[in-house]
Amino acid sequence: MNKDQVDGAGKQVKGAVKDAVGGLTGNTKLQAEGKMDKATGKVQQKVGDAKESVRDALKK
Repeated sequence: MNKDQVDGAGKQVKGAVKDAVGGLTGNTKLQAEGKMDKATGKVQQKVGDAKESVRDALKK
């Protein structure tokens, strides 16, 4: 596991919390920020997955 994978997962969790709190409180701005954080985290995690795949392929 690399830094991008860990950071991406963290952003997804943070985004999920913001999204939930925004939904519960009716704060659409916070909810939108949460959705954006989740999306950003998914992309970052996929970048980390790709780096991991390349590194594994080079080891062979």
